[in-house]
Amino acid sequence: MQAEADFDEYAVEPSGEPIEPAQAGERIACLDFIRGFAVLGILAANIVAFGQPFGAYMWPQGFLSAHGAADEWLWVAQFLLIDGKMRGLFSLLFGAGMALFMDKAWARGATRWLQARRLFWLLLFGLAHFYLIWRGDILVLYSLAGFLALPFLRWKARNLLVLGVIGYVMGGLMMFMAMGLPHLVADTDFGSGPAMAETRATLDEAQAEELADDVAEAEILTQGNWFDFVRHNATVHASSPLTGSLLFLFETLPLVLIGMALYRLGLFDGRFARRKQLFWGWAGILAGTALCVPLALYVKASGFTYWGTIAAFIPYSHHARLLVVMGLAAVLAVYGATAQGWLAERLSAAGRMAFSNYLGTSLLMMFIFHPWAGGLWGELTRPELYLVVALGWAVMLMWSKPWLARYRYGPLEWLWRCLTYWQLFPLRR
Repeated sequence: MQAEADFDEYAVEPSGEPIEPAQAGERIACLDFIRGFAVLGILAANIVAFGQPFGAYMWPQGFLSAHGAADEWLWVAQFLLIDGKMRGLFSLLFGAGMALFMDKAWARGATRWLQARRLFWLLLFGLAHFYLIWRGDILVLYSLAGFLALPFLRWKARNLLVLGVIGYVMGGLMMFMAMGLPHLVADTDFGSGPAMAETRATLDEAQAEELADDVAEAEILTQGNWFDFVRHNATVHASSPLTGSLLFLFETLPLVLIGMALYRLGLFDGRFARRKQLFWGWAGILAGTALCVPLALYVKASGFTYWGTIAAFIPYSHHARLLVVMGLAAVLAVYGATAQGWLAERLSAAGRMAFSNYLGTSLLMMFIFHPWAGGLWGELTRPELYLVVALGWAVMLMWSKPWLARYRYGPLEWLWRCLTYWQLFPLRR
């Protein structure tokens, strides 16, 4: 779920001035544009978990507000167009950003320890985000994936690509064992025999526990206060940042490696023929989406069973999702290299401040939904939640460019940079 990316790949000298080696400026501009698209998209992916019980993120029956036929079709549309794709795109960008950051670091004699310090601070940011603001944090996952990817940074692009693709395919099989088999046992004839009775009972208990947690959280988010919220996260979900990351590492780490490979192969700096890159990019998007259409319709026709929707989100759409994610990266890289005008500039600015926008969006959603602020949690239908998404998009597009006109970096990008290098950099231009 949720997500996110490498928000600060612009390495700097101790003076605070950016280093711009050959082609770095073009790569940075392209990555900013793609990251801007992704940071807006991730809000659309996460909005249900902001405004409804966490289980409703995948399982539409978990909504507390009305959820009729139109909402079910909107679930299908979001599943096909958004869910998982933005997380995957951010993962590719994270890998590309790690490679770009280290190319600059190595050019001036730094080592992987600089990247390791950077990932350590990202981990702390993620833990604070999880416990204090929102349980949908993905920064912890990216930090852990980044640490595991450090040994591969000097690998050749082709080797990175092969390892990443193989890892992604094998990761899908691991996810099927973890989340696909429960669906087969709970919802199909595979689990109907007496031999599976105990397993089905265990799955029923696990579902009941998750729904009970949603009920407990609902009381906090409708009648409690912020301290109740933090206490619930720090006790009931104390280990969740780690346990949740372990499953999604099978998807995220391979995508990080693929992102490194695509960066080194030149996907983000125009080394591929534009027409071919667009053709194969759109082919991946359309093919991957088409493969998921029968899956979405099956889940809807089955009545959105609990384990069925989780299986559709995680293992069943896993391999088709790779086609969409790589296709999006290819298409957006072409458009990002030449896009001009108001929207393109605003998207690029939002992407350059993606770290600030990601955590800032969580703060904005907290003030809209939590009972000690806007109090809309559990009240809005899916279409109404999309109106909140539009508001979030407007805020990100409107404030990022004016901020960067006066300051060198976004506020959190600047803080992260200072912590990484352990020195104070100038912020104002």
